[in-house]
Amino acid sequence: MTMTATVPLASRDDLSLAYTPGVARVCEAIAEDESLYADYTWTANTVAVVTDGSAVLGLGNIGPKAAMPVMEGKSVLFKQFGGVDSIPICLDTQDVEGIIAAVKAMAPSFGGINLEDISAPRCFEIEERLDAELDIPVFHDDQHGTAVVTLAALRNAAKLLGRHFADLRVVVSGAGAAGVAITNTLIAAGVQGANMIVCDSRGIIHADRPSLGPFKERIAATTNISGRTGGITEALIGADVLIGVSGGAIEESALAGMAPGAIIFALANPTPEVPPALAHQYAAIVATGRSDFPNQINNVLAFPGIFRGTLDVRATTITERMKVAAADAIAAIVADELRPEAIVPSPLDPRVGPAVAAAVAAAAIEDGVARRVAVPAPAPVVAEVRQTA
Repeated sequence: MTMTATVPLASRDDLSLAYTPGVARVCEAIAEDESLYADYTWTANTVAVVTDGSAVLGLGNIGPKAAMPVMEGKSVLFKQFGGVDSIPICLDTQDVEGIIAAVKAMAPSFGGINLEDISAPRCFEIEERLDAELDIPVFHDDQHGTAVVTLAALRNAAKLLGRHFADLRVVVSGAGAAGVAITNTLIAAGVQGANMIVCDSRGIIHADRPSLGPFKERIAATTNISGRTGGITEALIGADVLIGVSGGAIEESALAGMAPGAIIFALANPTPEVPPALAHQYAAIVATGRSDFPNQINNVLAFPGIFRGTLDVRATTITERMKVAAADAIAAIVADELRPEAIVPSPLDPRVGPAVAAAVAAAAIEDGVARRVAVPAPAPVVAEVRQTA
């Protein structure tokens, strides 16, 4: 990681422009009109990548220092695939109030907040409250990045198999960050909540199950309307789609109950819930979270373009419509190359970031959360300051 100047510092004039006295003119302008803040600072293109180190990849609660390499890697991906600058920030607290206070205190330095590797259920409250209390987009990538790419993959899988979204019977195995977000995003995209079942470590989530907690209560209110009970075996009876984000193994006997020509997304890393070879015995289309198998559900397809689009129109939040638009843009990339082994583009496909950014920006404008209705040209900071310095 490094920081580089965007203007030359080769002479006294350059130095007086980049710092004192020239920079004071910009400060005075912002003090008089805070709407100029994003025009004349790095915030228009800079995101904070924030973690507490409590749920890092498949490594678990390894703490903020051990989490730093992952956050640095995330920053590299932001720059490479979205042209977005980002700063990795590892907080030495796992207290909900402490995290919220820290992020709110640093928010004026950034144009967006990417929450990363924060364990559930704390991550839900942290994101919801920050999104409500800040006027910049807050995005928990473990939730929504996964959900966006999963939706894109399912769009194309359904298209290949001639299935209608509203008719799909979907089982989500896992009710943590990714599972909850996938459920909500699929419903927003047209899957019927009545046709969805979500399982956690205790089995099927249903309205009569005690001690669900507030976030699982929401799932119970919008899914499994028939009130099916039991475990993953009972959930999969007649299911068209299995989406695994639990990290646990799913037995072959449970898969045998799925409908013919099923879709299996076994997304746990590094070990999928269902080995791909076994999944292919019961499914027409299979996806994993791994790069060494076809159809990798990789968040890098989503978050760089999503933040690029939100920053371009200076959106105040990221709406469900923006997430669905991002998924549809990802799905459309492979329209001419669509086949069972290619339902999502490669993470290295250069078309993805710009397509997602354009779709997200348009959706932000449509939802009324954009502060700009067109992508602005870079502000002429240097020329303006030279005239007044």
